[in-house]
Amino acid sequence: MAAVGSRIVALDALRGVGILGILAVHIQLFAMPLAARSNPTVSGSLDGAAGAVWLATYVLADGKFIAIFAMLFGAGIAMQASRCEANRLPAAPPHYRRMAALLLIGVLHAYLLWYGDMLVMFALCGALVFQHRQLAPTRLIVVGAIILSVAPLLSSALAWLAPDVLAQAAASSGATREAVAREITAYRGGWLRQQAHRVPTAWEFQTSYLVLRGVWQTSGLMLLGMGLYRTGALTGERPARWYATLAAGGFGAGIPLMLLAAGRSWAHNWDLRDHMLVVVHLEYWGNVLIGLGWVGAILLLCRRAIVPHAILAVGRTALSNYVLATLLCTTVFYGHGLGLFSSVDRVGQLAFVVFVWAIQLIVSPWWLRRFATGPLEWVLRWATFGRRAPIRSTVAERAA
Repeated sequence: MAAVGSRIVALDALRGVGILGILAVHIQLFAMPLAARSNPTVSGSLDGAAGAVWLATYVLADGKFIAIFAMLFGAGIAMQASRCEANRLPAAPPHYRRMAALLLIGVLHAYLLWYGDMLVMFALCGALVFQHRQLAPTRLIVVGAIILSVAPLLSSALAWLAPDVLAQAAASSGATREAVAREITAYRGGWLRQQAHRVPTAWEFQTSYLVLRGVWQTSGLMLLGMGLYRTGALTGERPARWYATLAAGGFGAGIPLMLLAAGRSWAHNWDLRDHMLVVVHLEYWGNVLIGLGWVGAILLLCRRAIVPHAILAVGRTALSNYVLATLLCTTVFYGHGLGLFSSVDRVGQLAFVVFVWAIQLIVSPWWLRRFATGPLEWVLRWATFGRRAPIRSTVAERAA
């Protein structure tokens, strides 16, 4: 796979598609009450086009692109460490400074802008998996898969062994009519009013969700990504036939699992206990398989050199684009902006996603023609290495 300067085009392509795809899922959290994630009928009927948008998003995107990002994060850890070690420099200090800086950015993002932040989880898991980076590639993949498998088993164990606790959690989960109404009122209000929902929800995501699912899923995927990176699978070094097989196998095995999960959820009226006992296993592994299918498809396109430059630019500025999407979405849907929370249907949400994509695909290459890196990437690099690199640079340096 061709590289530009010190950058690997395949990784930029995966990041670019990943950051765009994540918004297609996260738009639901920006635009609708949180309860609509576990029961999509909370925010309206799934008849017609709305149902088609939900099903397509659920089957092809939900959980898939964040899985790709977790694997890429693991690959990035392995790559940065190997570069340090190749230059006979210690790898641990810059890594932990980078994770600390990312954690700080994530905390500010979660508690000041949007509770659905994924940066805190990535920073914590990135700190946990670092010491395992030197395992053999096969062992990284096996250990990653084992850790990855813990989360759905914990979910089912909780549903089976503690149904009373589960019932209490369901009652206080925000799915009641009163809780949904309070959430709508909060996000249609000003920034201070939003904090009443944002702060406790962000805290719940970063504590109970992290322990029960996030740390296992994300750490496992990071280790898997390290192993795949070390084998050359994530850098486009495998034959085109290998990526075609990965795409066909991932989509071919994953899509039926997701369709079964959707059908069972619908048939059981989105019951939480049934989800934790049965559906979670279907969708969890469906997410991983389809995520790998996307990896195969994207890298197959990379090998044929038909990935648009704009997508590579989005990938090079992934962190900045992630936060930019938050700023755009909260400005449109929250009360400090247009206040459209819970008033735009799923088709309208998808149209807005396409609008944000257009902005990102236009602004990212424009920015990189003038600057060496994205603004938040620059801040993260400064925190990692303790020195400010010039953000403006020559054309040759920008290519690197």
